[in-house]
Amino acid sequence: MRLVFAGTPAAAIPTLRRLATEHDIAAVVTRPDAPLGRKRVMTPSPVAAVAGELGIPVIKAARLDEEASARIAALRPDLGVIVAYGGLVREPLLSTPTRGWINLHFSLLPQWRGAAPVQRALIAGDAEFGASVFQLVAELDAGDVFATRTIAIPDGATADAALDALAVGGAELTAEVVAGISTGTAHAVPQTGTATVAPKLTLEDGLLDWSQTLDLVYARFRGVTPEPGAHTTIGGSRVKILEAQRATDVEAMPPGTIAAGKAALLIGTSTAPLAVTRVQPAGKAAMSAVDWWRGQRGAEDLRAGA
Repeated sequence: MRLVFAGTPAAAIPTLRRLATEHDIAAVVTRPDAPLGRKRVMTPSPVAAVAGELGIPVIKAARLDEEASARIAALRPDLGVIVAYGGLVREPLLSTPTRGWINLHFSLLPQWRGAAPVQRALIAGDAEFGASVFQLVAELDAGDVFATRTIAIPDGATADAALDALAVGGAELTAEVVAGISTGTAHAVPQTGTATVAPKLTLEDGLLDWSQTLDLVYARFRGVTPEPGAHTTIGGSRVKILEAQRATDVEAMPPGTIAAGKAALLIGTSTAPLAVTRVQPAGKAAMSAVDWWRGQRGAEDLRAGA
């Protein structure tokens, strides 16, 4: 089929590459170049870079306005495929492709409708993860579902690693659905069950609450890493926690209490401690958590969250 593909981050790349091997992708729609790095260099989106590599024309648009919609309509696509584009598809663009638009979403719909399904599922401590391909409609992530698939993620994975696994599995699922739409064998069914929402994360979502159990603290750490980033306050300064895991074979510590182990900084929760191995203090480079702690004056009086 003749497709238009809309996506922006690296998580959309496996689907783009997979579909490009089987279909005619008339254009890729992606967000405009954005400033990256300390020097704020204007850089194409990951999807734009791959589209260039594949020789696919690129439409860069911050939103799918009248101009972008007209450019897409001129391509006369059979189907639109969207994976984490970062903008809404509204009428008349929603009805422009002959067979409408389908969306790969990284959750088992109707769970976690919204911008941050993987992150919110990790924070909630979900035991099951997966992807869904559904017919795009005006209501957020509410269209009929063509297919879902449970996908395993690495044990202890943070949001970036979890998304990588889901992106690969989701690409295969999307390719199967597109093939089914092409042959007329794909059928979508209404979503069933209770819907939950997954709004975009804010900086405040990354604040760790040491009065909670280790399970809850670790779940939040996983869900907000690498973005917007897990953090706490120590000695009145914000410290970003880059790497951490459950502590093993250590005694419980009062919430927020800090102790230096051989390889990790132990921070108490309401149950067992969290083992922090890498941090980034405010205004400084990332470093070993233990090395940073040893350099703090009066460290024995400092507590996380204070």
